[in-house]
Amino acid sequence: MYNPQIETFVKVADAGSFSKAAEQMYISPTAVIKQINLLENDLNLQLFIRTHRGLTLTRAGEALYKDAKYIISYSKEAVLRAQKAIQQTEGTVRIGVSPMTPAQFLLKIWEKIHVKYPQIKFQLVPFSNTPENAREILKNLGEHIDLVAGVFDEEFLRSRKCEALELCRPPICCGVSIYHRLADRKMLTLSDLSGENLMIIAEGWNWYVDKLRYDIQEHHSEINIVDFPFYNLDVFNQCENNNGILTVIPNWVNTHPLIKIIPVEWDYKIPFGILHSPRPAEHVQLLLKAIIDIRADENKP
Repeated sequence: MYNPQIETFVKVADAGSFSKAAEQMYISPTAVIKQINLLENDLNLQLFIRTHRGLTLTRAGEALYKDAKYIISYSKEAVLRAQKAIQQTEGTVRIGVSPMTPAQFLLKIWEKIHVKYPQIKFQLVPFSNTPENAREILKNLGEHIDLVAGVFDEEFLRSRKCEALELCRPPICCGVSIYHRLADRKMLTLSDLSGENLMIIAEGWNWYVDKLRYDIQEHHSEINIVDFPFYNLDVFNQCENNNGILTVIPNWVNTHPLIKIIPVEWDYKIPFGILHSPRPAEHVQLLLKAIIDIRADENKP
């Protein structure tokens, strides 16, 4: 925003004296003089010619005066626009979306939410899904993004300083290139994975995925585990380009057009839900409550 001393400068120029400007501003003449002196020092310009008869603008002062009123007016309008933007987004739930954090979970329940709480509004906020960015967003949920959908475990929530409303526990599946020898299968078995490169995220990211890893290491050494550090599009590209098999969840079915997701005959599932701040705003709490109520109604006999 503009320097507030500019507004003092305009008032002094209009009043023709420090004392008259001070009366209008309800401050002392000394305070007004101090502001003008600071402005002249900052600009390295003399703005007024001071005489015992009053003040007159220098040529530099006259040039600044012409633009000063516009600067003040434009700045005030900018503040009003910003305040209006805030008012328009108040009560709007901002949902972070990326290839790994889809917002499809809303599709099945949006109509019911709208009927129950028509005042709730959504705004989708895309973000770049890098390890650093994802961690920063989750630690600061409620600032620029209110909710993110994704998988989690207790340690994940603790380290990211967020909480989760669990929606479901989807099975851990396998993603393969549409050109892979297993792509035509409707269901895979562990024997189908024999001799294949099974891509599993690095140990410690999620306890439920680690359970799968340990079982394969102990009982299925014929399956070659390939570690990767983080779920993003690069990993899906690597799977497709290297003809590997990627551990995924059904929620990522639309992440990569050349990757087909196939269930496996094993009993490994992972929590999936809505990640939110431990102290969500009132309108975010309302949405979470609406989802809980809808799910409860759906589960009634």
